[in-house]
Amino acid sequence: MTEGMTLLLDKGDLLQSIIAKLNHDLDVIFTAARTAHEAATHEENQPDNKYDTLALEASYVAQGQANRASDIRQAIEVYKQLGSLPLDDESIRLTALVTLEAEDGTTKVIFIGPTEGGLKVDVAGTEVVVITPASPLGRELIGKSVGDTVEMTTACYEIVAVC
Repeated sequence: MTEGMTLLLDKGDLLQSIIAKLNHDLDVIFTAARTAHEAATHEENQPDNKYDTLALEASYVAQGQANRASDIRQAIEVYKQLGSLPLDDESIRLTALVTLEAEDGTTKVIFIGPTEGGLKVDVAGTEVVVITPASPLGRELIGKSVGDTVEMTTACYEIVAVC
């Protein structure tokens, strides 16, 4: 493990924050799916003619919400079972917590997770963004180590910490 801001963050706390955020998102999705299902099946939304598609559209929304809920449930299980892989050579891989520093001194903390890329969580006052190894930044980071640089569309970042 290297020195830096990521040392202040505990991966166990991070994983719990990710799971809590996903559980919150799941609650929101269930509420939306229930509302869409009620709209699809409500008697006032039954079609009057073949061009009246309100109930059909609501059923599509309900199915989409149900599919997303299933994805979130799977992600929660993955994160519950996720153990930190050892970083024997200090190179970045799945479950790495990475601190990037831009030329202007601003930092970003990234967690390389197996799923739910783009999720943002707050851990001990630090925003952590989850990315996957399949994302452009994830592909760029995998295998790199402290001192290496990565270029993103907006800036060039140096890897200042990995744990």
